[in-house]
Amino acid sequence: MPRRSNGSLPEKLEFTEIRFAEVTQSTRADFENLFEEPGAPKYCWCMAWRHLDRREHVENDEKKRAVMALIDAGTPVGIVAQIDGRTVGWCSVAPRETYRKLSRQQDDHETGIWSIVCFFVPGALRGGGLASALLDAAIDHAFTKGARTIEAYPVDQASPSYSFMGFRDMFVARGFREIGMTGSRRHVMRLER
Repeated sequence: MPRRSNGSLPEKLEFTEIRFAEVTQSTRADFENLFEEPGAPKYCWCMAWRHLDRREHVENDEKKRAVMALIDAGTPVGIVAQIDGRTVGWCSVAPRETYRKLSRQQDDHETGIWSIVCFFVPGALRGGGLASALLDAAIDHAFTKGARTIEAYPVDQASPSYSFMGFRDMFVARGFREIGMTGSRRHVMRLER
């Protein structure tokens, strides 16, 4: 691993040293610490695509309480990536029914579908492959937990928004196939086993 000082993040990742963990009651502090760091998405707490009344008018601390309540209730919310015991990344992966409607063509009678809706990688680690490693871990996690199909909503690399949902090419490289669009930017893609 590259040398670093003051507990800073490594410049290049050694993927053999990354550990992935489901966010549960026992790991929620790791998730919370990541989201509390400067530059982290504490404005959202990964509630943008989850059921939350008055979403546009909810304060950040209420979003935090809402996601922590999901975790405490045992509702799957996602996974974190850790290097040397420090949480360095996040992927929201959970059963699709735990989210609000994610696409126009969504058939709520379908079962066994898990959705991947967002990633967070700190700026210092972007471009080093951590999002791809998180995607691989999220796929493994969902299938291990019983998913029959994984659905995602990535954008093209040049998209001016929604980049937190991942880039289409990253999903194509893992065998996801496009089944439609939701909105003008987000591709609806699926992987089945």
